Amino acid sequence: MAQKPSIPKGTRDFSQQEMAQRNYIFSTIRSVFDTFGYSQLETPAMENLSTLLGKYGDEGDKLLFRIQNSGEKAELPPEKGLRYDLTVPFARFVVQHQNEISFPFKRYQIQPVWRADRPQKGRYREFYQCDVDVIGSKSQLCELELVQMVDRVFSLLDVNVLLKINNRKVLTGLAEIAGFPEKVVDITVAIDKLDKIGLDAVKEEMAERGLTPEAIAVIEQILALSGSTAEKIAAMRGLMQGGSASGLVSETGLKGLDELEELFSFIAAAGIRTEVEIDLSLARGLNYYTGAIFEVKAKDFPIGSICGGGRYDNLTGIFGLPDMSGVGISFGADRIYDVLQGLGKFPEGLGSTTRLLFANMDAETVAWLLPLVTKLRQGGISCEIYPDTTKLKKQFDYADRKQIPFLSINGSTEAAAGQINIKNLSSGEQKAFAVNDIEAILAFIR
Repeated sequence: MAQKPSIPKGTRDFSQQEMAQRNYIFSTIRSVFDTFGYSQLETPAMENLSTLLGKYGDEGDKLLFRIQNSGEKAELPPEKGLRYDLTVPFARFVVQHQNEISFPFKRYQIQPVWRADRPQKGRYREFYQCDVDVIGSKSQLCELELVQMVDRVFSLLDVNVLLKINNRKVLTGLAEIAGFPEKVVDITVAIDKLDKIGLDAVKEEMAERGLTPEAIAVIEQILALSGSTAEKIAAMRGLMQGGSASGLVSETGLKGLDELEELFSFIAAAGIRTEVEIDLSLARGLNYYTGAIFEVKAKDFPIGSICGGGRYDNLTGIFGLPDMSGVGISFGADRIYDVLQGLGKFPEGLGSTTRLLFANMDAETVAWLLPLVTKLRQGGISCEIYPDTTKLKKQFDYADRKQIPFLSINGSTEAAAGQINIKNLSSGEQKAFAVNDIEAILAFIR
């Protein structure tokens, strides 16, 4: 008995309809990237493990797909892995091609990435990211552009989202005033799980990572802050200036608050329509972030973050190009797809690529129609001839399944008269046209 075909867990096939919907997402995002002056590039699916390891933290390293060696090196440890994200390969690209690049360098990538994660709703082992980054400038106008692109993309997709912003310098400052500056990674990894596991579990994890009850109390005080952006920044400023229970001061934390204040002033001036808020619990688990961090969530559909990113100052330094600051954000295409599907936001008719179907009545009429079909295609109309001479019902059913809006049925009588019939299958309207009246035909079926 033949084995039933299947695909690996955490991966998916995409039908013609689904691909049309996914391409709608990709083309929308790509059009926004283009209007902000970003250019597209691609990097290989696999990278050297030396490029990937150590860039995502211990938890990220565990999720790397390693590729076994073959041939003479089969017995040696893996040397390559599938890319975990698009940012680290981008940093590698920048360093490798630095003499060919004009800075600031603005690029986007729309490619799949792989993570050896446990598959669940909204979480896949193979998924697409739509990354946009600018590297070579420390100006927060770059952060503003990311906010503007989020605003524009989700306005075009008609999805209400919440954009959360924090700053890793603030989190570093939080570790400093808690008295554990060396545990900033432990703290950020723990509080990054706040939405998933709750405050009590986060406090337990911080205790397991070696923080004292007094330090955890300082962190909890900050996580509990509420109010407007200005009120949160003012309260944090007081704590960073020595107002916490520890009495410690953090210059790094104060610098992060200055950056947040400047960014939110830009956002206010730019007239962003998307809801944007400061979230002091937002950590983003990746170790390479050093400044602003972003996360986007759909307001009307229960799913994890659908975008995320931030500022990184040291990523290219790992590859030998120091002092090259960058900032970027990644649009999670697969989760965005799930949101649009769940909210019924995909435009109608995306699955239909064919505009006009010519029924196949007999070989002679088909031969007569071929020059017309060629001219229509040259005019930008997607059309096809049903390949077999068969019952009209079967050809009607084909048009219906493919959501083809127009059908043309012609035989020897129409060929002799030099005209064709075209029917709008939605409205029922039917018209006859001279076969050489291309403009009138195009006007009717567009």
